[in-house]
Amino acid sequence: MAWLRGMNGKQHPAMQDQTAVLEHPEVIPVEPAAKTAVTEIAVTETTVAEAAAQQERVDEWFLQLKRDLHQQIVAKLNPGVIRTMKEEELKEEVRRQTEALCQERAELLNATERERLVTEVLDETFGLGPLEQLLRDPDISDILINGPKSIYIEKRGRLTRSSVVFADERHLVQVVQRIVGKVGRRIDETSPLCDARLPDGSRLNAVIHPIALDGALVSIRRFGSKPLVAETLIANKSITKEMLQFLAACVQARINVVISGGTGSGKTTLLNALSRFIPADERVVTIEDAAELRLQQPHVVRMETRPANIEGHGEITTRDLVKNALRMRPERIIVGECRGGETLDMLQAMNTGHDGSMTTVHANTPRDAVSRMEMMVGMTGFEMPIWVIRKQVASTINVIVQAARLIGGLRKITRISEITGMEGDVISMQDIFEFQQTGLYENRVAVGHFMANGIRPVCLAKLQACGIPVPVEIFERRVLAF
Repeated sequence: MAWLRGMNGKQHPAMQDQTAVLEHPEVIPVEPAAKTAVTEIAVTETTVAEAAAQQERVDEWFLQLKRDLHQQIVAKLNPGVIRTMKEEELKEEVRRQTEALCQERAELLNATERERLVTEVLDETFGLGPLEQLLRDPDISDILINGPKSIYIEKRGRLTRSSVVFADERHLVQVVQRIVGKVGRRIDETSPLCDARLPDGSRLNAVIHPIALDGALVSIRRFGSKPLVAETLIANKSITKEMLQFLAACVQARINVVISGGTGSGKTTLLNALSRFIPADERVVTIEDAAELRLQQPHVVRMETRPANIEGHGEITTRDLVKNALRMRPERIIVGECRGGETLDMLQAMNTGHDGSMTTVHANTPRDAVSRMEMMVGMTGFEMPIWVIRKQVASTINVIVQAARLIGGLRKITRISEITGMEGDVISMQDIFEFQQTGLYENRVAVGHFMANGIRPVCLAKLQACGIPVPVEIFERRVLAF
């Protein structure tokens, strides 16, 4: 609390009441022994409520101080001089002026709090405001904002509430608009929904008024500074070396792979990791709604969809980009996610000389993934018998990899299945590997083991023909160890 005292030792007005409760809890009057336990509990609850209310007033005062300093800094900067300065020089100038203003404020004596204020003013000027503090933490995988005063973060699979807050709803919306504006998107009352990406590749989804009733809703899916490689997935026990060896051989042999899973199950992470095994001399085209894939090849062509403008024109859909990609001499096409009519175009591309292509779909099991693809093909508007669609899927997709986020936040590859053909009107599938959950630890984290089911995949002959030897021993029925 030292940073709230002035030069003359007096406290800031926001702290004058109930200071003894916060700094000297021993001065709270003690009830006589004759009082009941109910009275003592009531006194304790009142004290806690007063302390919480006092801390809230302190936080509000600090936010107001930060806003005031930010406005003074912006007013002092000369637009003509700004245009001639490099970014690092401009940051240093803003830091210098902020520190000078802090020296003028008698309330700020604590060096730590002064540095915090300077950092937050810099974040407001050049970054994303309060989000910068969270984005600097590499352990945070998700940031969920439910209005300006309610922010949750996920660390190591656990969701907790953060102490970081925005000043108000307007402040939150300004930060969101700053993010989406940098990637050519927009969000306002006429277009209150938006998908965008951060400079580090993290994905953002925002919903504002009038759709969001209790404040803007923002979800940020974080991506690390470096994409996860296959060895990291093994170290995290998300997959075993036998399963990875099989998937790597499938990618090298141009087997068509679909990655299935729910939200946050690690589909994009796995897709990035598997891209490492694409030969470096192949031309790869990626198509996404919000560009987040970071393939590890030198010859990658990236395209991103575009929403309609304010007049309702200019929309570029995933299906448009898949059709255009066929004219760009690709050897493989990777679609970030199939969720509509582009599924038919993707299947046709895989079946007409672009084998080895990959995509992801939202589904709970490999069988559900096949059903979803059948349904999405029907969304194209073409009237096709279901047996024609199923035959197209069965002849095109070879392997389906199921990813899941288990209880406790663990992400596992729960199944690797192979489509073997048609039996009548039904697509036949077999599970090569799977994860069997056996229970929960005391801290409610899933526990289980990986299994090889003793089935040799049909595509094994193609792998051998492509000169990619895969030992048949890895498919023997047993529990797979790390």
